[in-house]
Amino acid sequence: MTTRTLALCADDFGQSPGISAGIARLARAGRLNAVSCITNSPHWEAQAERLRGLPDTVDIGLHLNLTEGRPLSARLARRWPTLPALPTLIARAHLRLLPTSELRNEVHAQLRAFINALGVAPRFIDGHQHVHHLPGLRESILDMLEHVQPLPAMRSTAHVLGPGFAFKRWVIAHTGGQALQTLLAQRVIAHNPALLGVYDFKANDYGALPITGQEVREPAGVARVALVQLHEEPTLELDRPRLHLHPLDPSIL
Repeated sequence: MTTRTLALCADDFGQSPGISAGIARLARAGRLNAVSCITNSPHWEAQAERLRGLPDTVDIGLHLNLTEGRPLSARLARRWPTLPALPTLIARAHLRLLPTSELRNEVHAQLRAFINALGVAPRFIDGHQHVHHLPGLRESILDMLEHVQPLPAMRSTAHVLGPGFAFKRWVIAHTGGQALQTLLAQRVIAHNPALLGVYDFKANDYGALPITGQEVREPAGVARVALVQLHEEPTLELDRPRLHLHPLDPSIL
């Protein structure tokens, strides 16, 4: 019988002080195995200090953000003073209308901000709202990744499993996930075989949703990684974000 390990990953560290504080607390308490960081947030440099001294069991990765806030690089900022919404980015990517040179500069700037703040390379790279799998972006990101040592893993979105939200799962896989999977295999880059548990396009009550998750392939075998939904309400103190964890359905493991 195949042995599987469940690991927990929290995305969006650096997006706000509240989210960052909650993620850091969970990591220090041994409740997380991975943290994925947004480095073009105005909060990143100050919040990065929370990641120092985390247990060795916690991997820290780069969560490339190209859909919220402002660019980090001056070159992309001249073209896009504000980053486009996800539907706009998807449309431009598939119409081959992306400013690829400027975006290449941006992903390098976000990687450089990660290394400058933490002094080490990311253990893995993924994308906020899965932007890393889009055409015109995935190639540049993979080229960048191959120059990072030790070589990071990358999140694959090719096989999105249930339960529920079948249409969104199909959209994620077919807007770039399957093409990225092919490139990851060709370049022999470590990646997860499946992504578990997405939510609807208009979901706003995260507490009512099952926990999201992904599987990550590591040298020692397959680890099931659940992506923690951690967010905050305006009425809460910044260091008191809400965390909602729901049991994974054993039938999809």
